[in-house]
Amino acid sequence: MPDLPSKTLETFDNPMPERDYVIYIDMPEFTCLCPKTGQPDFATLHLEYVPDQACVELKALKRYIWAYREEGAFHEKVTNTILDDLVTACAPRFMRLTAKFNVRGGIYTRVVVEHRQPGWVAAEVVQLP
Repeated sequence: MPDLPSKTLETFDNPMPERDYVIYIDMPEFTCLCPKTGQPDFATLHLEYVPDQACVELKALKRYIWAYREEGAFHEKVTNTILDDLVTACAPRFMRLTAKFNVRGGIYTRVVVEHRQPGWVAAEVVQLP
């Protein structure tokens, strides 16, 4: 049986919770509907996060993103909602979601939202010669 859309996000235990590391996930096939016109809006979602005790499971994430296909949503609201749901599911140390929406009427929209666990500080970037 084929997969179906679902707003349920699943996680798995972080295999290295003692270390800060970054997970990058690109989702080039996000779609939702314009709440004004009902026309489809297309976007690429870029997720980057430093997990704490849990990581988001990719198949569940795919089904979650797919669940927006028939929903009307402003770009700003849907991006913030997705971040909130992901933070609730896996409680990361840091998470950033960038939504790059395709052109509509000559205008591109990019929405960037972030979450930072209280007290968490990113490691200093190492510059190699």
